Amino acid sequence: MNLSFYDLSVWVLPLVLAITLHEAAHGFVAHRLGDNTAWQLGRVSFNPIRHIDPFGTLILPAMLLFAHSPFLFGYAKPVPVNFRNLNNPRLDMVWVALAGPITNILLALLAGLALHALPLAPAGSAQWIFDNLKNALLINAVLAVFNMMPIPPLDGGRVAVGLLPRPLALPLARLEPFGMMILIALLILLPLAGSRFGLNLDVISAILRTLTGYVIQAVLLATGNA
Repeated sequence: MNLSFYDLSVWVLPLVLAITLHEAAHGFVAHRLGDNTAWQLGRVSFNPIRHIDPFGTLILPAMLLFAHSPFLFGYAKPVPVNFRNLNNPRLDMVWVALAGPITNILLALLAGLALHALPLAPAGSAQWIFDNLKNALLINAVLAVFNMMPIPPLDGGRVAVGLLPRPLALPLARLEPFGMMILIALLILLPLAGSRFGLNLDVISAILRTLTGYVIQAVLLATGNA
């Protein structure tokens, strides 16, 4: 897969902004709800450099892109949150977790609205701006859906831990140290194993792609681009 400098320029900017603003939102909401851990460490910032994880933000998405992965994802350095400092730890944990995906949906809506301003852009840069906005809409929709998977430490997992009855929440919470391994197994290893036996086991990616498509359609409809 040959990627030009132009290709990188229209993917890297929206990807870095989507991931880093997602993390900053977690820290901001945690700060407003009583935990100043991220605030004191300078992580409630719109400066992407404070949030970039070299592997998760840059190398992993690039590897998946080069490998023709059916589903592209990445992550930033997790924002530290001490849930015991929150005003109402269990419920506030849900709001802190939701802050990231909600931010991605808002960014997708902003990209959709900005498409209407393209006629005002200089002719020489209109295509570049359009590609950035199109990719911003796609990336933010993907991140919102992906992060709502009910597997800790993803946001959906923490939302589930906060909302489920304690007998169900505790076993789910104990999966957090193994969450990334579970994701890699479901999204990469299982489909590879299935392909060796002529089986399509890429079920999770298919579900995520379908849900992402619905989110994109909803954003386009809400922003008058349908």
